[in-house]
Amino acid sequence: MAAEVKRYEVSADEDGMRLDRWFKIHFPQVTFAYLNKLTRTGQVRVGAGRVKTNARLASGQDIRVPPLAFDKRPADTPKEDVLPLTPYERQFFSSMVIHEDNDIFVLNKPAGFAVQGGTKTHTHLDGLLMGLGKELGERPLLVHRLDRDTSGVIVIAKRRAVAAALGKLFATRVVKKTYWAVVKGIPSPAQGKIDVALIKARSEDGDRMRASKVGEEEDEQSAVTQYAVLGKFENRAAWLSLKPLTGRQHQLRAHTAHIGTPIFGDNKYNGDLELPMGVTNKLHLHARRVVFPHPREGVVDITAPLPDHMIATFEKLGFDAERFDD
Repeated sequence: MAAEVKRYEVSADEDGMRLDRWFKIHFPQVTFAYLNKLTRTGQVRVGAGRVKTNARLASGQDIRVPPLAFDKRPADTPKEDVLPLTPYERQFFSSMVIHEDNDIFVLNKPAGFAVQGGTKTHTHLDGLLMGLGKELGERPLLVHRLDRDTSGVIVIAKRRAVAAALGKLFATRVVKKTYWAVVKGIPSPAQGKIDVALIKARSEDGDRMRASKVGEEEDEQSAVTQYAVLGKFENRAAWLSLKPLTGRQHQLRAHTAHIGTPIFGDNKYNGDLELPMGVTNKLHLHARRVVFPHPREGVVDITAPLPDHMIATFEKLGFDAERFDD
């Protein structure tokens, strides 16, 4: 059965909420870029009119949601169109699992492995989840995302109902995320908050985020990051703990670059230039820890081991990862 256009009514407690935030709560799998495409082409509408992603909603309004790219599930797809995981793919997925229960997987995603597909990206986590759905009977769903080159903790819901519950949590500050990064230079002060709204800047070699300017308020996305210096290497590098209070594309990468300390190996924000001798030119950003209420009971508190290239850099620069778990 083909997916159909659906309509949702804005509830009283959603009055004044931005459309992009509403989607993040109700459809956590929808990326900002995908939502932007849907609104730009008029597929998502509020009432009868076209809207932008930053449109403010009013109680009682009608939101038109078209069939989404991930709505074609194994249950309503011809069997030949959905293949189970190969033994290699199953082993690879299992190697990433650092926590599993009846409702969720928590993975330690390797750097360089894409979460979702795109142009020239044919191997990705979302594709593995589609194959895994063949095995489990229902396709697991992404709750949030990481950049391709960012390693670390990522949460997967085993069922759509769990994804919806976790999506609402991940759109709030109830979920505590901690990232570790190695950056060029030393931030000053050693501990602080970066509260800089971001806006997308398109270029021939991919999108970047930059600080918004006067007159761009309509298109900007608020973004707030807390940071703390955990270690220093001379005056050339620092080990940071980063805690995003919002979840914007490239937020941590753009914010650290904005204060003059881009992340090692970041080829979009000049972090790949003049690295210390022997440091691997790969992005040194790792989703270290996530803490959130379990959708059934208790609290999930998971820490992901560092990737090999960051372990090597820590050893070279004299950083002791065992000093801090947060």
